[in-house]
Amino acid sequence: MVGGEILLRMADSNPSAGGLRLAGWLFFAVAYICGGYFGLLASIDSLKARKIDIDLLMVLAAIGAASVGAPFEGALLLFLFSLSNVLQDYALNRTRSAIHSLARLRPDTAVLLDSEESNQGRVVQASEVEPGMLVQVKPGHRVPLDGVVIRGSSTVDQSSITGESMPVTKQAGDDALAGTINQEGEFVVRVTKRSGESTIAKVIELVENAREQQAHTERFLERFEQYYAIGVIAATIAAGTIPSLLFGADWGPTVYRAITLMVAASPCALIISTPASILSAIGNGARRGILFKGGVHVEQAAGIQAIAFDKTGTLTEGRPVVQEVVAMGDLGTNDIVAAAAALESRSEHVIARAVLEYAEQNQVAWSQPDDFKSRSGLGVQGSVNGQQLLLGSPSMLQENKENVTDFTSVQAEIERLEQEIKTVIVLARANGSQWQVLGLITLIDRLRQGVPAMVKQLRQAGIKHVVMLTGDNRTAARAIANEAGIDEVFPELLPEHKLDAVRRIEEKFGPTAMIGDGVNDAPALAGARLGIAMGAAGTDVALETADIVLLSDDITRIPYLIALSRATRRTLITNISIALGLIALMITGIYLIDLPLPLAVIGHEGGTVLVSLNGIRLLLFKHKTGNFHLS
Repeated sequence: MVGGEILLRMADSNPSAGGLRLAGWLFFAVAYICGGYFGLLASIDSLKARKIDIDLLMVLAAIGAASVGAPFEGALLLFLFSLSNVLQDYALNRTRSAIHSLARLRPDTAVLLDSEESNQGRVVQASEVEPGMLVQVKPGHRVPLDGVVIRGSSTVDQSSITGESMPVTKQAGDDALAGTINQEGEFVVRVTKRSGESTIAKVIELVENAREQQAHTERFLERFEQYYAIGVIAATIAAGTIPSLLFGADWGPTVYRAITLMVAASPCALIISTPASILSAIGNGARRGILFKGGVHVEQAAGIQAIAFDKTGTLTEGRPVVQEVVAMGDLGTNDIVAAAAALESRSEHVIARAVLEYAEQNQVAWSQPDDFKSRSGLGVQGSVNGQQLLLGSPSMLQENKENVTDFTSVQAEIERLEQEIKTVIVLARANGSQWQVLGLITLIDRLRQGVPAMVKQLRQAGIKHVVMLTGDNRTAARAIANEAGIDEVFPELLPEHKLDAVRRIEEKFGPTAMIGDGVNDAPALAGARLGIAMGAAGTDVALETADIVLLSDDITRIPYLIALSRATRRTLITNISIALGLIALMITGIYLIDLPLPLAVIGHEGGTVLVSLNGIRLLLFKHKTGNFHLS
């Protein structure tokens, strides 16, 4: 390109040196072929599809420049256009590499054991392992497939899947996720899912699909590009012919100015402004266990004005813990716990696990019950150390209150405890036909750590209204909401009524997100403007139903999600403003100060690179408490 310009200038100063002119044009021909080859192929493909794209505009502008004696400007245009495409592809590949890195988390091999007693296994392909088989996970190795730990214990780094910053202890009975890293000990996992069905496999599939689902802005600009490109060609033809035909202007300068107009008005920066930003946001979220199932959901999250939380398992831990033991008979609190644990040791109920955990934590030993019976909906009954005991809900007293010793005072104490938002279970002993209440055990479903701070951060991020949906009674629900700092409560809801509640919130406050555990909240998650499933690692329903999936139970991911989406929206607005501003500035310059073609080329390609780089800044987005920023 430069050589061709030098040779043509030398030929102009020496008219008899025809060979220099020919050599100069040959140099430019090589520059045109090198700079425009791929653009020409893309232009031909778009014409075959009956479309007009930016590649065609650039090729036409370069040919037009050569036709009016400005081959250097045309070659410069093709060179910078190709260079900007390379930089643009690099920028987008940076965003895709953040997504593709997920695929490298999935191990290709596994150490297969023949039996639970085996200590030495054989290495096989992970794809060959079937559910029910046993795999050995050694220190420093990744868990090859989803499963349940049956032997051994260790701490596991789950940050690559769930985004949790701290290692998680794994022991017999705990779930293990493929792709997580075993840190210290050695354990054996019974596989529950094939390699292609694991959580990490579904995450990779969802993120890959998300790349194909365009955001609203991106779809609009893609449709807009066709009409805009046709308009640019029409404007170029008009600008190149009307001044000469109607006003007698010289053809050379007029066509040159028209070609400059075509370059300046081409929407390269405008079209690339959206995918660079959206893909960067998707990649940033994926690295932190936040899965956007499409670019459209990134934009939707940015416009959310209200958030509705399911209570159990989302705002609360989702499992009861014993808080208090109240003695009401001749037994001490430890004896009450020992008797309750003995009865619950035969039960699989969630309350039974809470009682047994409490006994273990307080080093209370228990014996095995005789004549054990489970009374559905009421509790459990059995003989412990020769005494016939009953452990269950207060409703069992109501059914036999005439046979309960001192029923009135017992019922008053139960009502007092329930007003304190506690679940109460009763331990009673049979005395002939009478039942004597020995003690009451209260349980609570504790609020997750950090919920009040999370609600405060949501307001700082611009959320106007925070709501809690629950099946609890109004008094209990209001107490939890007050502790969390939540604005409004919809109590006593069945799962199928939660969607109606979300719609009522949306009518009053605008676009509303529903956040739940992805199982009993599936209708509300699917029907809300934006459905967000939390703690969904290994939960197929959540991965299928929600628009956005949080793989961990870390509730601080929710303000991060909102802040990331709003930062993406700001970046989109900035990019589109830059692109349109440069086009308007250059067109104005063409007709006010005769902006030359080389400067239009630099402005056009420079703007394209600028918006691409601005978009990939979202890969570096970080969140600090109360402060959402790009670094």
